[in-house]
Amino acid sequence: MSAGARAGAETYPDRLRQVAGVVFDTDGVIIDSVRLHAAAWKTAFDTCLEANPPGDPSARRPFSTDDYLRYVDGRARMDGAASFLASRGLTLPPGTLADPPGTDTVGAVAARKEQLFTERIRARDVEAYPGTLLLLRHLRDQGIGMAAVSASRHARELLDRSGVLSYFTAVIDGGEATRLGLPGKPAPDLFLAAAGRLGLAAARTAVIEDALAGVEAGRRGRFHLVVGVDRSAAPDTRAALLDRGADVVVDDLSELLTDPTED
Repeated sequence: MSAGARAGAETYPDRLRQVAGVVFDTDGVIIDSVRLHAAAWKTAFDTCLEANPPGDPSARRPFSTDDYLRYVDGRARMDGAASFLASRGLTLPPGTLADPPGTDTVGAVAARKEQLFTERIRARDVEAYPGTLLLLRHLRDQGIGMAAVSASRHARELLDRSGVLSYFTAVIDGGEATRLGLPGKPAPDLFLAAAGRLGLAAARTAVIEDALAGVEAGRRGRFHLVVGVDRSAAPDTRAALLDRGADVVVDDLSELLTDPTED
């Protein structure tokens, strides 16, 4: 078990046993798809920076892993695109997600990312993390309700293609969140809506997230337990997840099945 998991070692296994439901983020928690999202964003943003070079030369640097974690990860597409472009001093017209993919508006950049991501997931196998599968089976055997959420409209497709859709009583993806008028993370509304579909209050539910915005959303929603998942190689991600509100951070969800006191 990692040192980071031990940071909350005295309490988190018992607290996980106390919940009646768990809400999982999808990308990076259930499905190994974060790299595809990040690569699609990088192509879309780097093309935009070339077409609309910021006035500050230092802001013209390529999109990076740190940018992905700080501005995009876990957020709705328009929110993520606007957040990153603002960080580089670009003030493009907002546009909408219906804009043709390109570089002229925030919506066009987000649409280009969506186009690239869709092409890539259709060309590759999509798999669930083995440690996540172990936890899903355990929770199902214990009769604990499970829901999956995502800012991406592809969540249900990804869960189905990876063979884990049947574990979840409820799935709220980006498309449904838009239809319901739910604000994106770090607002807690997406998680609260998923818990509601399990028939549970936040105080009886755990949230499992890998994004900083998602962990903050779990804290704001006053969930019984907020688990951060650190699958990145970026420095200080673990500390950032704890700072945003994670009760514990693990490298892999199989760690939640181990009682740290047994060591």
